[in-house]
Amino acid sequence: MRTTITIDDHLLAQVKQRAAATGRTVSQTIEDAVRESLLREDERPRHRVKLKTWHGGRPLPGVDLDDNAALLDLMEGRA
Repeated sequence: MRTTITIDDHLLAQVKQRAAATGRTVSQTIEDAVRESLLREDERPRHRVKLKTWHGGRPLPGVDLDDNAALLDLMEGRA
C-alpha cells in the first residue's frame, strides 16, 4: 500500500544509509523498524497497580473538596 508520511530529514538520511548498507529498500527498512517497535511494545510487561480504597462517609463539615489550597492547609494542620 502506498502512503505518505512526514519524517525528519536527519532520520530519513539514517534510514537511507541503513537501507543501502543492508541491500534493502527504504520501504523495507521502515516496515521492519515499525514491526520491531510494535512487537517490542506488545512484549513490554504491564504492571498492575493495586490501589487501596476506603468506603468512607462524607467529608468533614467545612471541608470543600473543590478548594485545593484549603485542603492542603487542612492536611498540613494549618486550618
